Amino acid sequence: MAGLDEEYVRDIDRAVENARAEGRFDLAEYFELRATNDAVREKGVVWLFDTLGEIVEAFNSHGARIEIDKQSDHRFKFGNSRLSGSAISLRKGVRKLTLEAGWTKSTGDGIMVGGALVCARISHFGFSKQAEELLLLKIDGVPQWFSRTGERELSTFNVRSFKPHFETFLG
Repeated sequence: MAGLDEEYVRDIDRAVENARAEGRFDLAEYFELRATNDAVREKGVVWLFDTLGEIVEAFNSHGARIEIDKQSDHRFKFGNSRLSGSAISLRKGVRKLTLEAGWTKSTGDGIMVGGALVCARISHFGFSKQAEELLLLKIDGVPQWFSRTGERELSTFNVRSFKPHFETFLG
C-alpha cells in the first residue's frame, strides 16, 4: 500500500507541474489542495485507529483478550454516499465493535456529509442504537474530530469519547 501512496504523490506532483507549465494555475492549486487534504485525511484516520489500538492494548495487558481485525481496502455506505477507506473490528466472545473511516474518492461516490474531510462510524453488533457517526472537519484551519448527534448537532470527539463504546463492547 505504501508503494501506491508514493505513486499517488508522484502523480499529483506531476499533475501540478503540468498544470503550471500550461498556465492552468487554478488546476495546479486544486491538485495541491487535494494533496494537502489527503494528507490531513490520512493523519486523521491514523489517529482514530491508533487511539483505538492503544486502548485495546491497555485492556489486553490486563487480560481482556480482545481480538483485532484490520481491513485496509474497505467500502461502506455513509448517508447517501459510498466511502472508501479502512475498518477495524474488535471481538470479544460474541461482542463486536467496528470502526470504519473513509471518504469519497470519485464523483460517483456522492458527497461528503457536512463538508467533512473524513466520515467515520463506530458500531456495535446487536446494539445499533449505540452507533456513533464521526466527522473530521477543519475548524480555523485545524482538523478536529466531531461526533454527529443530529443533522446539525456536533460535539468534540477525543480519546475520552471512546469510553462509552468500550462500556458497551465489554458489557
